[in-house]
Amino acid sequence: MTSQETYELLVERFEAAASETGAQAMSAYLQHQFTFFGVRTPQRRLLYKDIIATEKKKKKIDWKLLELAWNHPHRELDYFVCDYLKAQQKLLTLEDVPRLMNFATSHQWWDSIDCLDRIFGNIADQRIPELMLEFATSDDFWLRRIAIDHQLGRKEKTDTNLLAQIVLLNLGSSEFFINKSIGWALRDYSKTNPAWVRNFLEEHRAKLAPLSLKEASKYI
Repeated sequence: MTSQETYELLVERFEAAASETGAQAMSAYLQHQFTFFGVRTPQRRLLYKDIIATEKKKKKIDWKLLELAWNHPHRELDYFVCDYLKAQQKLLTLEDVPRLMNFATSHQWWDSIDCLDRIFGNIADQRIPELMLEFATSDDFWLRRIAIDHQLGRKEKTDTNLLAQIVLLNLGSSEFFINKSIGWALRDYSKTNPAWVRNFLEEHRAKLAPLSLKEASKYI
């Protein structure tokens, strides 16, 4: 199928599965910023499981399909883009960053950003840390959130020097989503190295927001 045909099939499936009650609840959950079909996550992923499986066999990313989906007015199509990119993570290179930036700088809210953070972070290129440091000082706080949380789940592979640099660049922020993400990044790493996180908190306690301290201290 062409990109357009795949996109049309995707939309048809969502339209058939739409729930007005679900759509209202999901829109309310995200403060009525987006329109939904009302398809919950397990069902949503089943709707396009075969599509992503077929796409993976092609061993290339269909950017046209992703652009069509992203430009659809319903939020579930944004989630499709995120799940597609996760499935094709190994194919992403630094040269794809300009395309990914379209997704990172539009339709912004925590749900899409918290998917894209690790998609950026898991690009296998030694220049990604440099890019994340650029994000960490961006005027766009959503890009800063990507930088802060891009190492989530890395456990012992976490670059602690990079984590510390990015967090320190964002101390003193009054933005809820930044202070929350700082707490999450530190909390996540505390499961692997509680001593490192404990020492970081003690050293920078005076500058850390109460929300960051609360989140970071959950497991230590």
